[in-house]
Amino acid sequence: MVCLEERVMSEAVAVKVKIGVWIGAAVWMAVAVPVVLGQATPAVGQPAMASPIAPQAAAPASAAIVPSTMTFDVATVMPSGLDISKIQSMAASGHMPRMGPHVEGLRAEYSFMTLKELITVAYKVKAYQISGLGADQLFDTTTQRFDIVANMPEGSTKDDAPKMLQSLLSERFKLVLHRETKEHPVMALLVAKGGPKLKESPPAAAPIDPDAPLKPGETKMDGPDGSQVRVTRNSDGTITENMGAKGIVTIKMDGQAMHISADTMTMDGFADQLTGLMKMGGGSQTVVDMTGLKGNYQVAFDMSMADLMAAARAMGADLPSNKEKGAAGIAEADDPSGSSVYSSVQKLGLKLEPRKANVEQLVVDQAEKMPTEN
Repeated sequence: MVCLEERVMSEAVAVKVKIGVWIGAAVWMAVAVPVVLGQATPAVGQPAMASPIAPQAAAPASAAIVPSTMTFDVATVMPSGLDISKIQSMAASGHMPRMGPHVEGLRAEYSFMTLKELITVAYKVKAYQISGLGADQLFDTTTQRFDIVANMPEGSTKDDAPKMLQSLLSERFKLVLHRETKEHPVMALLVAKGGPKLKESPPAAAPIDPDAPLKPGETKMDGPDGSQVRVTRNSDGTITENMGAKGIVTIKMDGQAMHISADTMTMDGFADQLTGLMKMGGGSQTVVDMTGLKGNYQVAFDMSMADLMAAARAMGADLPSNKEKGAAGIAEADDPSGSSVYSSVQKLGLKLEPRKANVEQLVVDQAEKMPTEN
């Protein structure tokens, strides 16, 4: 008979292995769909939303949004063939699927994306700028994801794809939007007392050659602004997200935490990265840059295993909570302000504080959970 001590040790190992696999899937989902980075620019033919945080004194405004009339020649929209269990299995084997937007030639693909993510790509806005009718049901982390495969008309360019996606969402999801500016609670990213502890970035790298062949373990996709991003799962277990002139993000796991380092990072981009990581863990507020720092910087910060476990559970993982920490030996902070993200921000000479700000948003007035038939 196996003694109690051996059984407890065996269960602890099993839980840690399970956690590791789930975290691998969670990390891949966080970095492989670069809409999280929020490097967005206004779509052609749409009013600019380049500064989503409006001046505090700005009056609320509202305006209907008319989607583009440009259309794909042919498009299929299907529930995604991927799910978290498949991604979990692929993460364990080291083979990752392509996720996110990808436009090459006259073919446009959007893989494993929620309706909210599709809207961010179509209208080139940040995820936190989308709210409205059914937002909680349509846009949470466990909602339905879709695969779209479409052909663009002859003579089209990559810049036309977002406008065609607008039409597709309007037609298939019956999506109706309006634009407004309203006051929202946010987390302000500020310079802490004593000043920032940031290093200036080295000169930006050259843009990625979209025709360059993929290296072993490399996957390519498009960022929200149409620029190519290449994600590599390296032999040492690290993940590298190469954004060309926008810099490189490296993710490393050591069993205790996820270490994230980035170069050529703007503070606006860093705020977007923090928003994605915190919301991945179940947080609700958006982080906005109020540092006043305009340069590009090298940024490194950590996310603890406890915070990663919370993120994995938010995505549907069956993992022990902080009340069941005995088997895994991992505790969680009950106070979000004590999380590893907050402490990492402080080490950079920055801080996060609750504020209110006028935020320009796309408000969903109507949307179907499932698209009409192809």
